[in-house]
Amino acid sequence: MRIGLFTNNYRPLINGLTTSVDTFAGAFRRAGHAVTIVAPRYGGGGTDGGDVLRVPGLRAPTHHAYVLPFPRWPGLRQAVLARDLDVYHAQHPYLLGPAAARCARETGRPLLFTYHTRYDRYAHYIPGPARLIAHLAVRRALRFAARADLVVAPSPSVARYLTSQGLRTPVEVIPTGVPLPPPTTEGARQAQRAALGLGAGGPLFLSMGRLAREKNQAFLLHAFCRLLRELPAARLVLVGDGDDRARLTRLADDLGIRSSICFVGAVSHERIGDYTSAADLFLFPSTSETQGLAALEAMAAGLPVVAVASEAARDLLADEPAGVLCPEDPDAFAGSVLALWAAPERRRRVAEAARRVAARYAPEAGAAKLLGLYQDLCRAGCPASERTNSLHPREIRT
Repeated sequence: MRIGLFTNNYRPLINGLTTSVDTFAGAFRRAGHAVTIVAPRYGGGGTDGGDVLRVPGLRAPTHHAYVLPFPRWPGLRQAVLARDLDVYHAQHPYLLGPAAARCARETGRPLLFTYHTRYDRYAHYIPGPARLIAHLAVRRALRFAARADLVVAPSPSVARYLTSQGLRTPVEVIPTGVPLPPPTTEGARQAQRAALGLGAGGPLFLSMGRLAREKNQAFLLHAFCRLLRELPAARLVLVGDGDDRARLTRLADDLGIRSSICFVGAVSHERIGDYTSAADLFLFPSTSETQGLAALEAMAAGLPVVAVASEAARDLLADEPAGVLCPEDPDAFAGSVLALWAAPERRRRVAEAARRVAARYAPEAGAAKLLGLYQDLCRAGCPASERTNSLHPREIRT
């Protein structure tokens, strides 16, 4: 098959959506399929090769590292149609998503849309009344979903949310997969800490993600401050970068815990394993995730997870004791971390359960399911342009 993945976020950005696109694209290619990724051009050249079609754009005013691609860029339509794609898979409901929809409609090929983001939880990035912006963002995303032949949900909670919003387009749950690395021995853990300059001895807690308000790292710093009162030798490693870094650094200073925190900055996806193999526990404060890919990668490495009880965290941790869910309360979160750290045998069991859960998310398995759906839609020959009743507008809720 010739598959088109249309994304407004891609390398050199490091985030979960970029990881998802690369994970599926890699699995598709290993299965013998041709993949074209349509993504923004970030400047500075690059060595993408012919399988990435870059689209010019403007730097986003609210995200210094992001580019808003021009969906009507002259030449984009011709360049895409020249690929003779069998299927168009949009990762966003705006910008390059509608560009994919137009090409799918013109060629009579299937359109899919992955609902990666709870758009109502990102309204603070757009100036104006937050409630109205959140409502309009959800409405636009759902209307785009209604145009698709199939919507992919990265987790069961997202599928339930879409159904609750009145979406009638078929929804399939297909999470992004993660590879399962070899287990880390204690000796290897200490050696990795030394290699990263993190020192040996003492509990080392890890959190990964873009440094942004919706990722809830400020809450994590407050919880870690409470934890240090009982466990002063603990260190917290934050992997990731973002526009909230300066505020979080100031907060760490104000709380008097800056010396116990390591702000690593952005790390390539290939190096994530360096940090998961060095840590003892993974701390997951975000309440805005749709899958929790960073937590899943930590679980694959055998890290027990302590998480705020969000929808995504429940999807990952509810079925097996692969981690600890707790309320969004700094004292409760700190207490959960301390209790797990104080019980080595329990930590061992939780780590084993974490790897069992992560083993269900093999990249090839998710890609195979998605490829089967692509093929079914191509055989059915029912392009998105023929869909008329996928959404009850009156049922759109926020």
